[in-house]
Amino acid sequence: MDAETMVTVSLSYLLSASTMIYNQELVEGLSEPVIDLKYVGIAMFLLGIGGNFYHHFLLSKLREDGEKGYKIPQGGLFALVICPHYFFEILGFLGISCISQTLYPLCFTVGSTFYLMGRSYGTREWYESKFEDFPKEIKAMFPYIF
Repeated sequence: MDAETMVTVSLSYLLSASTMIYNQELVEGLSEPVIDLKYVGIAMFLLGIGGNFYHHFLLSKLREDGEKGYKIPQGGLFALVICPHYFFEILGFLGISCISQTLYPLCFTVGSTFYLMGRSYGTREWYESKFEDFPKEIKAMFPYIF
């Protein structure tokens, strides 16, 4: 990842987190939602963070020391999708949306989902162009769907 992309993504997450915290301050006096999704959200968030970390760990172990070539990732959900780390990142965002139960985090989640869908689609096309034996059944981000 180049420095410009890293700075852009980091600033995006910082701004979004700050705005979500401010949003929670704004709705503090309003009545609580009828259905409490806090514990469902905590479980989704932890599963999302754990899955994202695990798949990034698998990606980090693809190359041996000094190796330069590209490989098709293996293990975890890589047998079903080429970007399972994006899938779990979205699951984490959904967890945050359930915890807060306000509109802003939900809008952030929807926007991030479409952004990551585009990136995962491009990643899948890249793998198809680089590897003649890339499995056709592997989807971009959502198992069996997309």
